[in-house]
Amino acid sequence: MFAPIRHLPLTRIVASHRLFHASAPAFVKVGDKIPNVELMEDSPGNKVNLAKELTGKGLIIGVPAAYSPACSENHIPGYINAAKLKDAGKVFVVSVNDAFVMKAWGKVLDPSGSSGIRFIADPSLAFTKALDLSFDGAKIFGGDRSKRYALVIEDGAVKEAHVEPDNTGLNVSAADKVL
Repeated sequence: MFAPIRHLPLTRIVASHRLFHASAPAFVKVGDKIPNVELMEDSPGNKVNLAKELTGKGLIIGVPAAYSPACSENHIPGYINAAKLKDAGKVFVVSVNDAFVMKAWGKVLDPSGSSGIRFIADPSLAFTKALDLSFDGAKIFGGDRSKRYALVIEDGAVKEAHVEPDNTGLNVSAADKVL
């Protein structure tokens, strides 16, 4: 079982081991284009592509889970109630939940829909993984989830990336830090 490794020079084994563990995260960064991925809004049949939606000015707010305390009590209400939200362009909240959960959560947080924020589902993590913003949330959420973030978008590309370093905290991606 270990015979092939014994035939490799030790420096090669150490170097490959070091490269594997020393690789820096490749999180989304300023200048990156929005991934061309279909998401869902309100129902599984209503497909949304944020790359096509965000050709001008906009904001994508990523959250670990709909209905979680920080998301429901502080993060998204901070944007809904922000006076500067109207200047942000098209605004989307994206979570690794199903479309029905996101629709219900949007109605709870913004019953009249007056904020203009759209609640988008990424149930397969396709969008989240394309941005390299997923993390193993099995202990808290039962599976992989999205880091908490806010991306300021201009002309289909990331102008500013506010990604929480601890995945779920609420420091750099809060409305008062982004808007």
